[in-house]
Amino acid sequence: MIPEPENVAFPGELGAFSEEAIAALWPRARPIPASSAREVARAVAEGRVDAGVLPVENSVAGGVVASYDALADESELYAVAEAILEIRQCLAGIQGATLDDIELVESHPVALAQCSMFLRRLPRARQLATADTAGAAHAVAELRDRTHAAVCGRRAAARYGLAILADHIEDRPDNQTRFLAVARNRATVATGARARTSLVFETANEPGALLRALEPIAKEELNLSKLESRPTGQPWAYRFFADVDHEAGDPRIGAAIAALTQATRTCRVLGTYARARS
Repeated sequence: MIPEPENVAFPGELGAFSEEAIAALWPRARPIPASSAREVARAVAEGRVDAGVLPVENSVAGGVVASYDALADESELYAVAEAILEIRQCLAGIQGATLDDIELVESHPVALAQCSMFLRRLPRARQLATADTAGAAHAVAELRDRTHAAVCGRRAAARYGLAILADHIEDRPDNQTRFLAVARNRATVATGARARTSLVFETANEPGALLRALEPIAKEELNLSKLESRPTGQPWAYRFFADVDHEAGDPRIGAAIAALTQATRTCRVLGTYARARS
C-alpha cells in the first residue's frame, strides 16, 4: 500500500461504484470524478491527483477493457492496491414511473451485461450503453421521462433522486467487481503478505509464443489468476495482461518475471500490491 492519498480520481460521476471502491481503500480520500478510465490514468500520471481507481474486471461480465487500455497507455503508472466489492444493481427511474413504462434502459455496458436475465424480461425496453452507471442515473433524473431508466447502484439512485423500480437485478447474487488503484510510485508490501503482481507483455506472433511466456509461472508453481488480451493498435497484434498470485518477498516471482521477460518482446511490471479478499 502507499500512504493514504488526498485526491483520488475515478471514472464516472459521483455515486459510481468506483467511488465506493475509493472509500473502501482510503476512507478519508477525496473522490475526483473523471470522464473516462483514460482520463483517470492521465490525471494521475500528470500529478493532478495523487492516485486513481479503475474497475478492471467483473465476476459476471469479465474484463473492463477501457481500464486495461488506459493502464497500457501510461507507462509511468504503478498498480498499488486492489479492492473487490459486492455489486448490487437496481433499475431506477423517475418518481412515479413503473416497470411497464420503461422503453429505454441505459448504463455502462458491463453493468448491462451483469443484468442480462432481468433485462430480457423487459421486451419493450431497448438498451443504451453509456460511460458509467452513476452518469446514466444522472441523465435519467435530468430527462424526467417515465420511459427511461438506469441500471445503477442504490447510492447513485439516491444521489439523483430516482425511484428504485427493481432491486438486486444482477444475474448472480455473488456479483463482484475488482478495482485496481494506480499511483506514480510503487507500493510497499510486507514480506510474507498475500500479494499479487500485475504484468503487461507482448509476444512474437508465432506458434507457442504465449506458452513460452507463461511457462515460467507454472514452473515456479505460482498461480496465474488473470490473463487478458488487448489489441496493441497494430493489425492483429496483441498485448497480454497477467496477474500472478504469490507471497510478498517470494524469490520465485522474480525468477518467473526474469524468464518471462526473456521469452517476450516486451514485459512491464505494472506493480506488486496486497491481494484483496473477496
